[in-house]
Amino acid sequence: MTEGLRERKKRETRQRISDIATGLFLERGFVPVTIAEVAEAADVSVNTVYNYFPAKEDLFFDRSAGVVDRLPRWVRGRDAGESAARAVLRELRAEVEAVSPRVGLMEGYDRFLRVIHEAPPLRSRLWSLQQEVLENLEATLREETGAAADDPLPNLMAGQIGWIHQTVFATIGREMVAGRNPDEVSREMLVLLDGIEELLSEKVLNYAVRGAG
Repeated sequence: MTEGLRERKKRETRQRISDIATGLFLERGFVPVTIAEVAEAADVSVNTVYNYFPAKEDLFFDRSAGVVDRLPRWVRGRDAGESAARAVLRELRAEVEAVSPRVGLMEGYDRFLRVIHEAPPLRSRLWSLQQEVLENLEATLREETGAAADDPLPNLMAGQIGWIHQTVFATIGREMVAGRNPDEVSREMLVLLDGIEELLSEKVLNYAVRGAG
């Protein structure tokens, strides 16, 4: 379906507000910047900002929907004969090898992380997003395997697969804050992913294998 003019303008306005807000947060920190200042810098009303972003934290985590759905999307898109964990490992390796900004391998990511570290509301929101990731992943695993509602395995497996993702992101974040080069960190993360795979049990690595056809 082709995007209409009205929808395109709304999307562009939303993106402009988000970009301007992010610039202000990176420059001055999250807490000191007000919604009124964001609105003034974006040349829109305060109400317009709230129409697009119900909470101030939404301005900072404006792409959170894609992150929350990432692991379930990777699991649903796994190849025939591939398990949930192996699909996530494969996708993470591809992102890391490509030195992708989607996993934090970019110049300036350290500034983004420092803003979060210095703002309790952002740390709280990040924790909530991480819980949402696990809940969505568990629901996807339950659906993909046909597990009963009282079966604990999807919850346990979501924790294991979520640990893979979280470990890679936390390690990348730590290295980028330390001022490391993204290409160097990328090479080290590929080694880390091999180590993570070796630590996982066969039960985890062979859970939710997609059948052929």
